[in-house]
Amino acid sequence: MTRLVHNNPLDRAIVALASRSGARAREVERFLRFSVVGVIGAVVDLGTLTLLQATLLPPTSDFRVQLATGTGFIVAVFNNFLWNRYWTYPDSRSRSVRRQLAQFTLVNAVGLAVRTTLISVTYASLGKLLLPAALPLIRFWRPGHEPSYTAEAKVGTIAAWVIAVIVVMLWNFFVNRYWTYSDVDHGARHRD
Repeated sequence: MTRLVHNNPLDRAIVALASRSGARAREVERFLRFSVVGVIGAVVDLGTLTLLQATLLPPTSDFRVQLATGTGFIVAVFNNFLWNRYWTYPDSRSRSVRRQLAQFTLVNAVGLAVRTTLISVTYASLGKLLLPAALPLIRFWRPGHEPSYTAEAKVGTIAAWVIAVIVVMLWNFFVNRYWTYSDVDHGARHRD
């Protein structure tokens, strides 16, 4: 087995944690890397969503919520594709970058449809349910804040987003692993 060349601070921790999985260590390592990329993508996604809702697209309609969440998702997809191609699956470059990007984008388009539907259907209810619990935190940062439909919609959007991120992450990992990056060896470690 070829030893992994550690290129970033997380590599050692990921390899050590994955090595406890026995024969499936390489797949666990890929999932952990994919998860780290997902966290980075989630930060990009949530940052874009939050920025848009605070500026250009306040959540005053379903369309604006969908547009803001969709834009955040698309920005994150391109970020994630690059990280996954070059860090999670560096041994999967026998296919052209265009083909992998097309496959990755198609998988993520399905994820976007699931995510957008899930958020659209649940954000208003979640906002009504969760805003009372979130008010002390909101008032810590904004003393005297009074609940409004917009505040409720923002809280609901974030809560629905968290649920959707988990669902779509699992979909994306398994479909991308076994379709987009199916040309990687299931057990061998890579050399960067």
